[in-house]
Amino acid sequence: MMERVHQAVLSHLDYDGKGKLLDVGCGSGALSIRAALTWPETKVTGIDYWGAAYGYGQAMCEKNAAGEGVGSRCTFQHGDANKLDFPDESFDAVVSNYVYHNITGADKQALLLESLRVLKKGGVFALNDEMKPRMYGDMEAFAQKLRDIGYQEVRLVDTAMEVFGSRRRAAMMMLGDSRLLVGRK
Repeated sequence: MMERVHQAVLSHLDYDGKGKLLDVGCGSGALSIRAALTWPETKVTGIDYWGAAYGYGQAMCEKNAAGEGVGSRCTFQHGDANKLDFPDESFDAVVSNYVYHNITGADKQALLLESLRVLKKGGVFALNDEMKPRMYGDMEAFAQKLRDIGYQEVRLVDTAMEVFGSRRRAAMMMLGDSRLLVGRK
């Protein structure tokens, strides 16, 4: 099922496959690896906090990437989505999948803006999460805010419907409010 989610996230990324891609909250590295397989000229960086509860780590990600033949184009490092350790405009593409809702105490819209901070002008993004209104606020208004400050092609995709076929089915997996925020800086 998660492979279908990854394919959906990447299919909405209007990316030419050249340059550098950041995967925020890479976990085991699965989305990073899928991106590297999809775009053979891309250098992929995966960052994650890798809390002990999840059982993932840098060594596991590196092993997984090597096993898929993309180890030379994927790097993984410890990182915090609240404050990414990269300069402004470092990446051509930024992706994330079901990460931000796990970061307790954080303003979810601020997390999204921090991920977009490291995106180059003209770069593209696809950020997927369980965007419950009580956690995220009004995402339509946030998408409009991004348009108002110059982002282009910004839209929200209902991944609950697209990936799972129905909100009800997605809700059974606790993902009934799945949304993908996509666009270009």
